[in-house]
Amino acid sequence: MTAQKKHEDLKEYLRELGSAAIAFSGGVDSTFLLKTAHDILGDNVIAITARSCSFPERELNEAAAFCRKERIRHFICDSEELDIDGFSQNPLNRCYLCKKEVFTKIGAVAREQGITYVAEGSNTDDDGDYRPGLTAVKEQGVKSPLRHAGLGKQEIRELSKELGLPTWNKQSFACLSSRFPYGETITAERLSMIDRAEQLLLDMGFRQVRVRFHDNLARIETDSDGFILLENQETREKIYREFKLIGFSYTALDLLGYRTGSMNETIDR
Repeated sequence: MTAQKKHEDLKEYLRELGSAAIAFSGGVDSTFLLKTAHDILGDNVIAITARSCSFPERELNEAAAFCRKERIRHFICDSEELDIDGFSQNPLNRCYLCKKEVFTKIGAVAREQGITYVAEGSNTDDDGDYRPGLTAVKEQGVKSPLRHAGLGKQEIRELSKELGLPTWNKQSFACLSSRFPYGETITAERLSMIDRAEQLLLDMGFRQVRVRFHDNLARIETDSDGFILLENQETREKIYREFKLIGFSYTALDLLGYRTGSMNETIDR
């Protein structure tokens, strides 16, 4: 089935929902879903963004700017993961604990606004990895329209480009809590260290990048373009100096480069 046919199926599915609150991070998937839903349902669609210390301010600002441009009603709810019992210990079901809390709060906002359904932006590529958050999605009755339509990440990027969305080639992003090995304590200070380190790399021209936290060591994952930037000695030395100021004693480069879910590689499945 072509991406265009899947897109039509997505529109029909959204039309049947009648109204929807889109969990909106401003990323590739949720932006495409929100745009499509708003085109079909108009004012019967709202965007809801969860604000926390694991969600960088730049992402929140981009989400808000997109909604203003598209004239979509946008709500921000505070959902601080570190307040969830057990979350900061970073257990294997961390994502489940977070999603359960987030979608409970998003659902409350949706009901206040008279919206029937809550929808989120996971796609078919999310089916192949360890994703405990999807269990919370199912338990909360949250809809996953992109998965329902059979759309994968690359198709979403292609369709986003056709729609003229600025996110069609945006780097993939996951909440900052995903930068920690399971069992490593997550704190607001450590999240800030990761945020500052990744912002530095983005400001230096890196596009797809993760900074993984290993106590006093920062492990950088980047794409092939990032590896090219790191061939420059001055660039490497600047990163080392700045990461030292942030609080990392050592900085390392992951030789496999950027990949989603690398922290799941240690799970015995």
